Amino acid sequence: MNIPSNLKYTKDHEWVLIEGDVATVGITDFAQKELGDIVYVEVETLDQALAKDEVFGTVEAVKTVSDLFLPLSGEIFEFNDDLEVNPENVNSDPYGKGWMIKVKIANPAEIDELLDSDGYKQLIGA
Repeated sequence: MNIPSNLKYTKDHEWVLIEGDVATVGITDFAQKELGDIVYVEVETLDQALAKDEVFGTVEAVKTVSDLFLPLSGEIFEFNDDLEVNPENVNSDPYGKGWMIKVKIANPAEIDELLDSDGYKQLIGA
């Protein structure tokens, strides 16, 4: 199970890379394995400011559709357009080519509420 130590995590199985006041968000290796083959990623919240834990999009796998929850309050300013053509990147490279959105962080204090890699390992029993 790939759980990079430089990332933060949510109980909803999203990963977060913090770079200054920008957060890059995707779903974890654990989540993509649970979902199976990803066939579509939809984000209709581009250029919108959302609160932490609001739904920012959905990910569709062969067997199910799952909501994506924003890990930090902020404005979604970028979507990984490559996922429209290659949604399978979420399966093959969840922490690289499979990233989903970039968010301008509105409340940096919320970062402290995210899990570190050890906390996420405990959550999933890894």
